[in-house]
Amino acid sequence: MTRHAVTVIPGDGIGPECVHAAIDVVNATGVGIDWIEQHAGERVFKQGIASGVPQDTIDSISQTRVVLKGPLGTPVGFGEKSANVTLRKLFETFANIRPVRELPGVVTPYTGQGIDLVVVRENVEDLYAGIEHMQTPDVAQCLKLISAKGSEKIVRVAFEFARSEGRKAVTCATKSNIMKLTEGELKRTFERIAPEYPDIRASHVIIDNCAHQLVKKPAQFDVIVTTNMNGDIISDLTSALVGGLGFAPSANLGNGIAIFEAVHGSAPKYAGKDVINPTAVLLSGVMMLKYLGEFAAAADIEHAVLVTLQEGRLTGDVVGYDKGVRTGDYTRHVIANLGRRADGWTVRSAQPIRMPQVSRDPVFRPAATKDVVGADIFVESGLSPAELGGSLEAISATAPLTLKMISNRGTKVYPDGNPNIDCVSHHRCRFVSRSGDPIRFDQALDLARRINETHEVCHVERLLRINGADGFTKAQGED
Repeated sequence: MTRHAVTVIPGDGIGPECVHAAIDVVNATGVGIDWIEQHAGERVFKQGIASGVPQDTIDSISQTRVVLKGPLGTPVGFGEKSANVTLRKLFETFANIRPVRELPGVVTPYTGQGIDLVVVRENVEDLYAGIEHMQTPDVAQCLKLISAKGSEKIVRVAFEFARSEGRKAVTCATKSNIMKLTEGELKRTFERIAPEYPDIRASHVIIDNCAHQLVKKPAQFDVIVTTNMNGDIISDLTSALVGGLGFAPSANLGNGIAIFEAVHGSAPKYAGKDVINPTAVLLSGVMMLKYLGEFAAAADIEHAVLVTLQEGRLTGDVVGYDKGVRTGDYTRHVIANLGRRADGWTVRSAQPIRMPQVSRDPVFRPAATKDVVGADIFVESGLSPAELGGSLEAISATAPLTLKMISNRGTKVYPDGNPNIDCVSHHRCRFVSRSGDPIRFDQALDLARRINETHEVCHVERLLRINGADGFTKAQGED
């Protein structure tokens, strides 16, 4: 019998109860797994390790390449980064797979509609890159990074996952109507790759309409692929459609590595009370077994969960904590139901997912031409737009760049700006080539230095023209 080494991280709060329940159920199938316990999260933060992930845990994951993990507590609004995000980034688990399906005995407003969908979320870039700066004392910035490589990998995973489970449709959900370069990158990549999968229907939807449609008619969706922040939000929404986060498993997949965990958090107020719903972690264990090629055991556990729910063994998150089945009892019922099949309910047959093999070259999409045609010089100032604009025009009068416009939080305020705009101290001052020809970036930096002698420059951004197309967007009201 094949034995598998798996790093297990019990986690914080309710994590240990859920993870130990999953281990008991997986062991009951007879699959040979050597569980190697390691730690991350709150207890590690308290040891003074800022990442929340100690070296022993990193070493273990590097060896086993498979992790079953409980939820980890994360400081909110201050202090260290999320240990969850740290693990995803350390091991480049770029694809987050979050399935939800209607379950027997779990009554929701959507019962009977046959919800069975998967959110495939890009997992390491976007706003979750966590690159933030205070631009002024009252204006914060977060960089939204969407790469061509990251978009290609997540799109291919979405189609490959659909094929692995016999699914028929993939929908790409973006906010590309507003963020045409970042969110638009995912949309354009999706539309380029979709023809390679003629057996799967491909479509695009704006993310806010996707959320609307998920509430209105969720069963229309099969697989949804989206960016990191969007995927985080709508996957929580989809879990609510089938009964809540207690039923929401997930897999974080990279090339040759996988981390399986529930979508829910550590819920410390319920820790140690034997009342929590372990189903999300149990089903994460099912996803782990499929990844390991143990498809029969995975199907047995999924069927056993369905039978247990069909019998009415519901935990407190579904029927109230004064009425629900205890965590330990629920786990024992699932183990007792191994080998049984729920009447009227099926599980999807699955095959191993084929992970995309994408070039590791940092220069993923080289440009034929790339010219600097101007610069956005961001200035911290309490002057009015007219006062600031006049000053900048005087400073740049002899420079090879000329002031085109000033915007404030994306809306043009100079020249001829909207007087209704309530400005803040952070101004984007767009300078373009005076001659219309490309410039050198050092010329823009020299202008920024001259401006900084009078005003406070807080950021400089190149305006690029790549392969003949503008690589920057215009402000609201800019010609």
